[in-house]
Amino acid sequence: MPRPRKYPDELIQRGVRLALESGRPISHVARDIGLPPETLRKRVRQVEADQGLRPDLPTSEEREEIKQLRKENFELRRANEILKAASVFFATELDADRPR
Repeated sequence: MPRPRKYPDELIQRGVRLALESGRPISHVARDIGLPPETLRKRVRQVEADQGLRPDLPTSEEREEIKQLRKENFELRRANEILKAASVFFATELDADRPR
């Protein structure tokens, strides 16, 4: 279960809008509306990436895709380890029954 958010989304969105439209430093906007500067800075950077203003950062959709691919990769690696263990087990079982 995700952790509850400390600050309302409306407040953060207003801060992002103010920071982008006013041209003021993010730390000043954050202080004015009562948010930690780093919280607002992260959100401003993400909005800039989503709007194509920051090509060096992944967009929200790309972040979600990366998250899903990492989860799938973890599950596939786990399944692969199980199959390796099973193949070793059955190989030793078959070798034990073979006459020498």
